[in-house]
Amino acid sequence: MINTTTSTSSTGLVRRLGLLGLAATGICSMLGASINVVPFMIQRNVPGIGPYVLPAFLLAAVPAILAAFAYSLLASAMPRAGGSYLYASRGLHPYLGFVASFSQWFGLSIVIGVIAYVVVPFFRDIALGLGWSGLAAWLEVGWVRISLAVLLLWTFVLINIRGAKSYERTLIPLMFLMFGLGAIVIVAGFWFSADDFTTGVQQAGGNLPVESEAVFHWPTFLAAAALLFSSFIGFDSIAQAGGEAKNPNRNLPLAIALAITVVGCFYFLFTLSVYRIVPWQFVAQEAMQQDISAPGLLRYVLPAGLAVAIVAGAAIALINDLPAMLLSVSRLMFAWAEDRIFSKRITVVHPVWHTPHVALLLSGGMATVGILGSHFAGDFFLGIDIMVTSMMVNFLLMCFTLVTITRVNPMLAQNIRIVKSRSVQLVLGWGGTAVLTGFLIIHTWKDLHNEVDAWYFHSTYIWLIVMLLASVFFFIRWFRLKKQGINLRQQFLNLPPE
Repeated sequence: MINTTTSTSSTGLVRRLGLLGLAATGICSMLGASINVVPFMIQRNVPGIGPYVLPAFLLAAVPAILAAFAYSLLASAMPRAGGSYLYASRGLHPYLGFVASFSQWFGLSIVIGVIAYVVVPFFRDIALGLGWSGLAAWLEVGWVRISLAVLLLWTFVLINIRGAKSYERTLIPLMFLMFGLGAIVIVAGFWFSADDFTTGVQQAGGNLPVESEAVFHWPTFLAAAALLFSSFIGFDSIAQAGGEAKNPNRNLPLAIALAITVVGCFYFLFTLSVYRIVPWQFVAQEAMQQDISAPGLLRYVLPAGLAVAIVAGAAIALINDLPAMLLSVSRLMFAWAEDRIFSKRITVVHPVWHTPHVALLLSGGMATVGILGSHFAGDFFLGIDIMVTSMMVNFLLMCFTLVTITRVNPMLAQNIRIVKSRSVQLVLGWGGTAVLTGFLIIHTWKDLHNEVDAWYFHSTYIWLIVMLLASVFFFIRWFRLKKQGINLRQQFLNLPPE
């Protein structure tokens, strides 16, 4: 009998992340651009969505919840580093496991760079709010923006390298600060009225849009829901930390449930509060002219001090994405290297801090490419579209793994600790597979029909090229391992060492 639950050697990773640290990893990966920018810039990216942003958000929650169930069940059976890769490679097929996780790694690595780049304008807005016009102008300079984004990114690479304590001491306080400052937006949205907003715009010399009726259009609505699906991407980061979680069989599923519940409720209240006082016509008008965010919209009703506070809250929400996502992508690389798909050098763990520092350095390098790509593309939504495509594929394969695991790897399937009913597992797995397939088709259709300056601004083409190169690399490594006489069938039935 193959042993699928114990290990014979140590990876060097240490189980030091508690429930709060794991939940913070998921929460901070999910909140950021998704809450402060995407619900409003969607008026430009999906023209015609108008007042239907919140219903589209609720629809987007359906595939995310199904994927969260799949992740939770699989995490309870396979608590190791590199969760999504491990789940699909052991429960579906090694190649599909690599495709799922490489898709995730590529999408998140690019978005890490996008976030580091997007946060700099929030620093500019803070400077403007404090009356520091010279500093604000300096932050608009191209090389300054790139340099600050790179500095911010590599600061968090270093924090992650320094271990779980450094990571939790940074992430958890920032998470609570983010919620505290974000709550100002929610309170303001229910304290002020649409009339207060109209008065504020008029006093500021702004232009109010002509009122117009919205026309509901199913393709537009579904395309918006597919994009808003990005709001729920991040809870999967918890699974990647499976090799460093305390009491993983309990804490990993519980942290995933906490993250998606807390973020879903907070996101809905946050977006509702803004659209309650800001007419969607105004949001659409401003989005067509410039990049906008929740703090920028509420500046018309808030006192200057509070306006600066919510901009700071938005900046912190974005910054929080960086350490959590870096943890996620680096553990995927670590897991590939553990299976010798990547060089074993990537599995090197720091002797003092017990972190995969080589994988973290390489992940930082890929995210730096994302910063440069955001600058030269001139539209951060390209990076978000790539991430949405990547994560839809990833989540779809996780759901399908829940369907296939009892046939492919019955020993590991027996280790699932929650929702043990096979009938319920199949309903969740097939339901998630069907819904996510539909969302992926809609998102791809929207992307391919967007009018762009060049073919390489279509996220679908970029994703396909990257996945083709990844596939070639995988099969080269696969056949090389076979020539070395490695029993790959047995390797991919077992969990890697703990």
